[in-house]
Amino acid sequence: MQPTLHILSDQRDSLGEGPWWDERDATLYWVDSTGNAVHWARLGDGVVSTLPTPNEVGFVLQTHSGGLLAGCRDGLYSNDGADSANWDLRWKANWDTSVLRINDGKTDRQGRLWFGTLHDPETDPVANLFSADESTPRVRLDGVTVSNGLGWSPDSTLMYYADSATRAIRVFDYDATTGEFNNGRVFATDIGPCDPDGLTVDSEGCVWSAKWDGGRVVRYTPDGRIDREVEVPVSRPTSCIFVGSDLRTLAITSALPDVPETEPLAGAVFLVDVGAQGLPEVRFDEEQLTG
Repeated sequence: MQPTLHILSDQRDSLGEGPWWDERDATLYWVDSTGNAVHWARLGDGVVSTLPTPNEVGFVLQTHSGGLLAGCRDGLYSNDGADSANWDLRWKANWDTSVLRINDGKTDRQGRLWFGTLHDPETDPVANLFSADESTPRVRLDGVTVSNGLGWSPDSTLMYYADSATRAIRVFDYDATTGEFNNGRVFATDIGPCDPDGLTVDSEGCVWSAKWDGGRVVRYTPDGRIDREVEVPVSRPTSCIFVGSDLRTLAITSALPDVPETEPLAGAVFLVDVGAQGLPEVRFDEEQLTG
């Protein structure tokens, strides 16, 4: 039996992505990547606020100071808060921005920032995964085509990572003290046409993965078995995160299909009680960005 889906608001995005829940201000943030916008809303009132970004945006999250950090095509930007339209370029991209842009990003439970790039045509493995915890972001993984979902096990000993073009989620052994990772192996794979997009990890260590062109979110047990699927009325769910005061509501972002009029709910954010509890997100210390 499928759980009941609720629609957050009337907002529709061309490419809704990067949902991020801030416990401190009880607010859901997400982006419209190709709409060049950051959105935020409190649950239940249907009111969505929007802030334009300098260009395409892959992720947004809150900083310790109460401002926002956004990963855009050409680098990392920060501002003084959701009411401020003045974005400050904190780190300029060192790649060819005509073919590469920042995509998904997230902090680990120690507050380190992880983010990746994607190859705009999505054909060549020339993108990277970066981390930023002490200074200028550095490349941690190369040979990536579409850097996507990131997540960590409840005890921070495992890191999950999806390169959508490979149709695989990988898992790495993770050292929470140093931020080092190794022993990468395949955790789960998809069969075309669907690809693994954004993901989150719940309090039981299960991985929830949005399936682009698959019309569903899949929950994997820690050993990689599928134990639950949540269908959504759109073909392109993009990412998911647990929200609410008890972190028991799964928020799912989505994107428009190639023929938008065939899916009237495409681009919406869906809310659903899936009978599981998430883990809190950690704000980023923007003072760590020095270059």
